[in-house]
Amino acid sequence: MKKGQIIEGVVERFDFPNKGIVVCEEGVCTVKNALPGQKVRASVNKARNGRYEGRLLEVLAPSPLEQQVPCPHFGSCGGCTHLSFPYEESLAIKEGQVRRLLDPVLAAQERMCRFEQIKGSPEIFGYRNKMEFTFGDEVKEGPLALGMHRRGSFYDIVSVTDCQIVDEDYRKILRLVLDYFTALKEQGVAVSFYHRLRHTGYLRHLVVRKAKATGEILVALVTTTQWPEKTDRDAEEGRRTEKDGMFGQKTADVRDMLDGLKERLLSLSLDGEIVGILHVKNDSLADVVQSDETVVLYGRDHFFEELLGLKFRVSLFSFFQTNSLGAELLYQTAREYISEMAAEQVQGRVVYDLYSGTGTIAQMLAPAAKKVIGVEIVEEAVLSAQENAALNGLHNCEFIAGDVLKVLDEITEKPDVIVLDPPRDGVHPKALQKIIAYGVEYILYISCKASSLARDLAVFIERGYEAVRCVPIDQFPWTTGVETICLLKKKDGGYS
Repeated sequence: MKKGQIIEGVVERFDFPNKGIVVCEEGVCTVKNALPGQKVRASVNKARNGRYEGRLLEVLAPSPLEQQVPCPHFGSCGGCTHLSFPYEESLAIKEGQVRRLLDPVLAAQERMCRFEQIKGSPEIFGYRNKMEFTFGDEVKEGPLALGMHRRGSFYDIVSVTDCQIVDEDYRKILRLVLDYFTALKEQGVAVSFYHRLRHTGYLRHLVVRKAKATGEILVALVTTTQWPEKTDRDAEEGRRTEKDGMFGQKTADVRDMLDGLKERLLSLSLDGEIVGILHVKNDSLADVVQSDETVVLYGRDHFFEELLGLKFRVSLFSFFQTNSLGAELLYQTAREYISEMAAEQVQGRVVYDLYSGTGTIAQMLAPAAKKVIGVEIVEEAVLSAQENAALNGLHNCEFIAGDVLKVLDEITEKPDVIVLDPPRDGVHPKALQKIIAYGVEYILYISCKASSLARDLAVFIERGYEAVRCVPIDQFPWTTGVETICLLKKKDGGYS
């Protein structure tokens, strides 16, 4: 194969996270988002050392496993990948991906790991408790759009007004916000979305979070501070307020606009209840949802969710599993692994919960442990964890804000058990060596990226640990994401 060559072939398998392995006359080529069993046409865009990667051009024939798709945005929206397959087949794809990554690593250890069948999500539609929608346009200079990035595009946005992985409350809120700003533009208000290349514009994101147990909803409008010009004359005169550094802005204009949006949101008929409406100002050049300043327009800046009998205060930017019922399954499984293999290790002992987020795992272990120490780099999440522990009457939890790599050098109490739930990139190599150096008998690793888990497992095995039990869990139905829980035991500690 040569770069630029057009190939046709059938997808033999689907490797993590979204790599279709296409077999054609010329050889084997990796094509993103090409699904197992499909016959596809692709353009080769990388050819190096006998390895080839291609860009999907067209699906010539569907997979025999594909069925009618329940979402009109499938294929154009970049969110869901497996939605045209039966859910059981989607689960089989994910389990196969995890196995292909972990099996070669686990083969290096002396004892066989108990690899369990993947666990499916309790709900497969309407399961998400958080969505970050982006403002933009579907085509250049097209009408305002609000939704998800078009598959394979950094700039084009698809208005996902009928998205199926959220419930109807999300869809109603999205439609209202999109209609509101579209109407403002039609009335002559020069409100525009933030252009990622020009770094100009006002509207950036709409964030919606909804608790599954309580039904409480947070809505946040994320904008720049570049409030648009009201008239061409204002723009030509270049009038600037020293306070805000914006052209043609009148404070009342912003307040009226936000008040109008707030009142319309509160008038919506929803199954849940809006408990907070926020205005988040973000002038970062990066296309990320973050806050330079957050203003509460209505209610409060957090909502309450309940998992496994515990209550959690969740703010807009707090890390919290995006599938509440799936999170219960995940944490129930984690608790089962610990109680079955290492109950005596937790009872009355010190547990480290590293990358602890809002402290969910720490609080599950706290009733049995002497003390649980959580470490999390996001300060807001640490504050939430502290409040959540107090809310649940747990007084043996300590949460520390900081980088795990640095904080481990500062904690004086040594752990008896370690729980790891790192971000997608896994554990920092230097932090991994510090964790191994504690020599604890049991380590529970919860991973949201199987390739990172495979890399870190290889280090654990090389340094004297063995994986004794492992299971994938589908926290993100129809997408390429999958969680994996792995229990590690020090080899010289014996086996239960």
